[in-house]
Amino acid sequence: MSKLLSIIIPVYNEEKIITASLPAIFDLEINKEVIVINDGSSDNTLNILYELEKKYSFILIDKKINTGKGESVKLGLSKMTGNYFIICDADLEYDPQDIIYLLSEIEKINGKKPEEKIAIYGSRFLNHKNWSFHYIINQFLTILTNILFGSRLTDMETCFKLIPKEALDNINLSGRRFEIEPEITAKLLKNDYDIIERPVSYQRRNYTQGKKIKARDGLLAIKTLIVERFS
Repeated sequence: MSKLLSIIIPVYNEEKIITASLPAIFDLEINKEVIVINDGSSDNTLNILYELEKKYSFILIDKKINTGKGESVKLGLSKMTGNYFIICDADLEYDPQDIIYLLSEIEKINGKKPEEKIAIYGSRFLNHKNWSFHYIINQFLTILTNILFGSRLTDMETCFKLIPKEALDNINLSGRRFEIEPEITAKLLKNDYDIIERPVSYQRRNYTQGKKIKARDGLLAIKTLIVERFS
């Protein structure tokens, strides 16, 4: 049997999509535990999660106050028992089936190089480039990461980061919002983890569909990378 994968799902005001997005994760045929963190949703998200609990097995954590994706991720990580973890948003931008592929890849590599410190990233841009504003910002942040840390990544901001649990022993996460993504990458690189990318599919949603990342999150990402590099 494959090692246990903890899937961390932060959720905030996603009443329109979680009845479609979450079952696709719950039904993945892998050895997994799913931890869903309701980040103080003000719509009907929590009630829908209670209904989903009647049909599916997952751990539900309800935060009464919205404090941000980073805080939700950290809370989920504190409850995990898996050998690996991955963060998965509840918005269907990523295909949950790619989680199976990424898990198989890290186990394949670990079977050959068990002594090495490896993380697997699902890159949205290895096989596809989308010349949108968000793509350009993502590429700027990825290039900045590569310059600061000597890496060769194509998608630093990917949500699909599959990471061994033991990495948490040396990574003290502090990000409260979306800056937790560059923080994770920076601290993995500072702790000599080899980040290996594999292509994944991606369907970006827009703000009318519920996308939540803002321009200030890009500025926070830049600040986070610089602080991590020189701290």
